[in-house]
Amino acid sequence: MATTLTAEQLDTLARGHFIATTPVLTLQQFLAQPTIEDSPAWEFMGGQALQKPMPSLFHSRLQRNLVNRLNQSALGWEAIQELRCVLPEFSPVPDIVVVRIDRLGNEDSPLEGAPDWLIEIRSLGQGTLELQRKILACLQQGTALAWLIDWHQQQVWVWEGDSLPKAYEGGEVLPVLPGFPSLTVDQVLAFTQAKL
Repeated sequence: MATTLTAEQLDTLARGHFIATTPVLTLQQFLAQPTIEDSPAWEFMGGQALQKPMPSLFHSRLQRNLVNRLNQSALGWEAIQELRCVLPEFSPVPDIVVVRIDRLGNEDSPLEGAPDWLIEIRSLGQGTLELQRKILACLQQGTALAWLIDWHQQQVWVWEGDSLPKAYEGGEVLPVLPGFPSLTVDQVLAFTQAKL
């Protein structure tokens, strides 16, 4: 079977970095794979199966603590870690999705469609391009709000609807969906240290 390289892979190779390639798949072929829920999870973007990086301690704490905070805060919404989303031609597994409860069924299955609010946490050594591509794919399918938390750089990038992203730092208040309490960048980043 022939292997193709994405533009990002070609760019990476041109800079002298090794990158593993996978055959181009359809979304249906990808979703039929028995190992896509292995840890860390596999995602499907641009015809390629990509395994998420293993999260670090701070990444895991931030993810857990932010989900707990969001779930304590707003009625009618649920924040969920690592929930597979199925979009046309994409199957991302965001670090955190926030979804209206009426969109969640009674079956143990992926979320059909884009989350209302997507939150990604940049892992150590992970580039932002692949995360931005995932965010843009979800925004195009109806995600209203997206955060890209970069705790290494002490900032959060925010996309709202079709607006250009904006970087927030320090004590700046982050945009949230209706019904959620305000959070500053400093409060969000402090979740990396909280040992709840």
